[in-house]
Amino acid sequence: MRTILISTFIFITLLSCNDKNKDITLQESAGRINHVVLVMENDLWKGVVGDSIRDIIASPILGLPQEETQFSISQITPKTFSRLFQKNRNIILIGISEKEGYFVKKDIFARPQITLNILGKDINSLLQLIHEHKEDIISTFKDSDLKVYQKKITKKHYNIDSIKTLKKLGIQLKVPNTYALVDDTSDFLWFRQDIPKGSMNIIAYALPLPEKDSIVNHISEARNMIGKKYIPGQFEDTYMITEAAFTPFTRETKISGKKAYETRGKWEVKGDFMAGPFLNYTVVDNTNNRLIVVEGFTFAPSVKKRDYMFELEAILKTLKI
Repeated sequence: MRTILISTFIFITLLSCNDKNKDITLQESAGRINHVVLVMENDLWKGVVGDSIRDIIASPILGLPQEETQFSISQITPKTFSRLFQKNRNIILIGISEKEGYFVKKDIFARPQITLNILGKDINSLLQLIHEHKEDIISTFKDSDLKVYQKKITKKHYNIDSIKTLKKLGIQLKVPNTYALVDDTSDFLWFRQDIPKGSMNIIAYALPLPEKDSIVNHISEARNMIGKKYIPGQFEDTYMITEAAFTPFTRETKISGKKAYETRGKWEVKGDFMAGPFLNYTVVDNTNNRLIVVEGFTFAPSVKKRDYMFELEAILKTLKI
């Protein structure tokens, strides 16, 4: 226990020094998206505290065909928390300390960077803090990664004025120019980027505003209608639909300052064996009495899809109405 106390004290000292010296030149952060460096003693990691944090960080993502975790984790001890690890973009420091609390720090060792500190006076205190902040732990790192990734992949994007559908709908969407334009009818937009063994796709369209209490129930029905009209399969009379055997997950959110519904689920091709995950944002535009829909879907059989779907989410969330 004495080692944990001393190590945590070192962390607090480092954080305090860096907080006071905002003008220092920080190195550029590194690390993969959806990856967290977790700094804690091995006995905590192997015990109930480690179990508790793993249940949060390594919880499965909704809507994927195979189980994939929210984040990949690299656990190290305080003694091995060297400059190499301090460059990582996402860091969690967990330990026993007389200074108890949950702290989120930005750009301590590198920039951009999130350093999340969870310090408890004992094991029970740590477990309580982790439980109280379980949702914030996920959203803090995810929101940060989304912003970093958006900035990276949208440096070179399509000119909105060159896309008929975006102009007609009066919306903005920063689609990287690495995506090829498949269809742009003024009513329906489709971009695709080839990846090893598959593709990543982005579509956009508008729908009339239905009765408010039926919007959620309308999402799958609308997807099937659009799929039949615009997204054919490889064989005649085949087209994309929402997979009937998998109930999508829908939650309320906000996009472009407007009420929206985020739906994660699986698509399939009616009459064929193609399938994969999709992420759909249906935005309520009461001003124009319509729904704006932007969606990303991936076809990548036999490979992990978490990071592909994360990229699509980053692009979809650039939507402005």
